[in-house]
Amino acid sequence: MGSRISARIGAISESATLAVDAKAKALKAAGRPVIGFGAGEPDFPTPDYIVEAAVAAARDPKNHRYSPAGGLPELKQAIAVKTKRDSGYEIEAAQVLVTNGGKHAVYNAFATLLDPGDEVLLPAPYWTTYPETIRLAGGVPVEVFADESQNYSVTVEQLEAARTPRTKALLICSPSNPTGAVDSPETVEAIGRWALEHDLWVITDEIYEHLTYGDARSTSIPVVVPELADKTVVLNGVAKTYAMTGWRVGWMIGPKDVIKAATNLQSHQTSNVCNVAQRAALAAVSGDLSAVDEMKKAFDRRRRTMVRMLNEIPGVECPEPTGAFYAYPSVKGVLGKEINGRTASTSAELADLILDEVEVAVVPGEAFGARGYLRLSYALGDDDLAEGLSRIAKLLG
Repeated sequence: MGSRISARIGAISESATLAVDAKAKALKAAGRPVIGFGAGEPDFPTPDYIVEAAVAAARDPKNHRYSPAGGLPELKQAIAVKTKRDSGYEIEAAQVLVTNGGKHAVYNAFATLLDPGDEVLLPAPYWTTYPETIRLAGGVPVEVFADESQNYSVTVEQLEAARTPRTKALLICSPSNPTGAVDSPETVEAIGRWALEHDLWVITDEIYEHLTYGDARSTSIPVVVPELADKTVVLNGVAKTYAMTGWRVGWMIGPKDVIKAATNLQSHQTSNVCNVAQRAALAAVSGDLSAVDEMKKAFDRRRRTMVRMLNEIPGVECPEPTGAFYAYPSVKGVLGKEINGRTASTSAELADLILDEVEVAVVPGEAFGARGYLRLSYALGDDDLAEGLSRIAKLLG
């Protein structure tokens, strides 16, 4: 008798970031003073005007019925306008598919583009969901690792060394989850020219586009390499910019034939995204960016505090992230040392030790394709951030 679970689904690992967050919340619920650096979500409430739009939508009977599987027409049009406003990329509403959050957009993109055995170049460290989604679509993730010495940013030379006749696509995420790195416009253009030369698809995740600090700016690859637009899929959503992680509204933008095929897929998967959430997203993308500007001030302050405190810990090296809301320190200098009578030989073991000894939850680098690192989100309150880092420093110092 075969396995009760299909091999395809049985091979999927649980989301490490969600697992860490769930463990931290369970301990908190049990009365433990746990501080969680695991979840990638703003600690701010969704802005009032967005919530009010959802309340009004819930009262309107037209939102109590099915709507087009690909998204409300007015939301798709608003996303097209927002995309031109924010990144300079001019598209039509017919190039937009509204999805059940950013993860759904990632899945739809790979399911629509990949055939069994197609290879996808995946810069590492990577968001934990990417390789699992590529495999679910029948593809093969090919990791291309960039460490802290190159600020976690891959080069064209590295990508070319990993390219084979089976390479069909490249995934890029800038600003990056998990590292917070932001590729320069020159790097984005060079990668785009290389992808164009080799006739590769590019899937670019731009969900952190507005979360950049200092002189860093997000660069959309089809803007700097317009000739690549016909083989580019842009992924985005309202979750990070508008503190709407729980509302589950994302989107993918691409050539019309790809979006039509992905919409057909979604028509059988989920049908339409919740109409009330879509109406809230319409209010979000149609409004200004003052909400995210306020959040960025807090994130920037916390970012600088976190980097400073991490770099003061012996054996820890943390490049300064310039985007998203994560720090990604190397802890290779801590591994192998005795800590409270215990020795961690991997970052996964170190994360467990930190949670056990000082009740601070962090995500180990293994979740993102590289041992010897930790990911810490600074999307939490200033007091909790300082207390959590102080506990880690006292333990490791």
